[in-house]
Amino acid sequence: MAKMLTRRLSGIAASPGIALAKAFRINNDHYVPVAGKAVDRDLEIHRFRNAVEEAKQELVEIKDLTEQRMGAAKAEIFEAHLMLLEDPDYIDAIIEGIKDEGMNAEFKLHEVANSFIEVLSAMDNELLRERAVDVRDITGRIMSKLRGVSFEAIAAINEPCIVIAEDLTPSDTAQLNLDYVLGFVTEVGSRTSHSAIMARSLEVPAVVGAGEIAAEIVTGTKIIIDAIEGVVLIAPNEQEVETYQARKAYYDQRKAQLRKLLDQPTLSADGHRVELAANIGSVEDLQKVLANGAEGIGLFRTEFLYMGRKTLPSEEEQFQVYKHVLERMDNKPVVIRTLDIGGDKELPYMKLPAESNPFLGLRAVRLCLNQKDLFRTQLRALLRASSYGQLKIMFPMIAVVEELQAAKQLLLEEKAKLIQEGIPVSDLIEVGIMIEVPAAALAADFLAKEVDFFSIGTNDLIQYTMAADRMNETVSYLYQPCHPSILRLIQMVIQAANKEGKWVGMCGEMAGDERAIPILLGMGLHEFSMSASSILPARALLKEISYQEWASYTQQILAMSSQAQINQFVEQKTRSDLT
Repeated sequence: MAKMLTRRLSGIAASPGIALAKAFRINNDHYVPVAGKAVDRDLEIHRFRNAVEEAKQELVEIKDLTEQRMGAAKAEIFEAHLMLLEDPDYIDAIIEGIKDEGMNAEFKLHEVANSFIEVLSAMDNELLRERAVDVRDITGRIMSKLRGVSFEAIAAINEPCIVIAEDLTPSDTAQLNLDYVLGFVTEVGSRTSHSAIMARSLEVPAVVGAGEIAAEIVTGTKIIIDAIEGVVLIAPNEQEVETYQARKAYYDQRKAQLRKLLDQPTLSADGHRVELAANIGSVEDLQKVLANGAEGIGLFRTEFLYMGRKTLPSEEEQFQVYKHVLERMDNKPVVIRTLDIGGDKELPYMKLPAESNPFLGLRAVRLCLNQKDLFRTQLRALLRASSYGQLKIMFPMIAVVEELQAAKQLLLEEKAKLIQEGIPVSDLIEVGIMIEVPAAALAADFLAKEVDFFSIGTNDLIQYTMAADRMNETVSYLYQPCHPSILRLIQMVIQAANKEGKWVGMCGEMAGDERAIPILLGMGLHEFSMSASSILPARALLKEISYQEWASYTQQILAMSSQAQINQFVEQKTRSDLT
């Protein structure tokens, strides 16, 4: 009998690690009901309403579970799902179809949902395209209740495995039992997709975007995932299993060794000091920040205080959250970004007008300056909290100096009011902006005179500079952090800040990218802010490379014509540094 050859797939390393186990495939989306007539229309409507109610109760349980395990910010997605279960355009359309046409509930649910999914999937707007995933998830859940079958096979996992799926829905990832799920592979997705972000939060190895061949992996097949290199091995031979067992042991040992760097300052090999901070979205993230040796918080995304609820948070509610974060960080610097709603984040209860391109519309500081009462409430809460730690306030999406001046004026006005009211406010608050719009990078010399610091938000800066939606897989090849155009903008920002004696941080994904870190060190970046799990590997890398050496490479790197050329150069130089 011929020996089966190992198949090797390449994907995107979304969350680092190595796992070896049998595959467990999830299929929830392929049931197609047969059209039929309802025996009793009222009874059929009642059956459908019961299914919706059961789905709703199940979602509430999953939402609570997610909040306990990953925090309120990660559980926010289920609020959108619960709202969909009450959406008259969706639910009432199905009920009316059953009533008017006398169709069975399963078929009418399938028909209405498919029409929604087709329309949303065809939208130019990535935010709306993502809604198709929500509709598909909710539809599958209701359908399972109508059919009397378990929707989430994932909940039945009771032995070690690697989950395989076309994609993982929010409810899938929320139910992953990490006692048994050692990793996962998806056919679609990108490093910034929901499943990738959740994998990093759970610190479980994951390879996404592995392609259609991954669909051929069946439950029970032995597989290996190398989520450091972005590789999946199907039916590996004994030698490959031994090789990856050794690699996994080395990786786990290295993680243990990194713990020794927890309380050490971040120094390059030649003694140059930089700061490693963490990005957070909620207070629940603080535990991982402290457990991974962060020297501060470089980005607190406050919009999550506003999401997953039906009304705006009050001044007192915000104050208590900001105060808690500052106190927990024990006088380490905390950069809190003011409300950044719009683009891929929306607040249904605000009923903002629909925009054809929300990423270029009324978002972030533009929205706050448009709705000053909303902004003033947040500024007051921040100012009140300032006496409890080392607060730095950061305005997002600044494009022109007038926006910055207007935001600063509102901050000064609210500070004066609080002082008049006898409420203590720190005199040591630093005020900065995110550099995420190319116009801001190009005008950094003007803006540097108005701020105490810059923080470069590379996620948006890259997509705006390259005119490529980072969530769109068809143009994802243009999302190039180390492209010469991006590096030149970054250098421009750092030089402008240095000229005015101001510091520069970076809070986009690029800050934790080990290929970018040596370049950024050489350019003189002062602060690197990243996911908590990236801090110790970054500290270890910086410890092995020389600031002076990489500073000497800067002009040579900026003269290169492509990211591929730059990455190759970095790889060669870092390899020699680490050997």
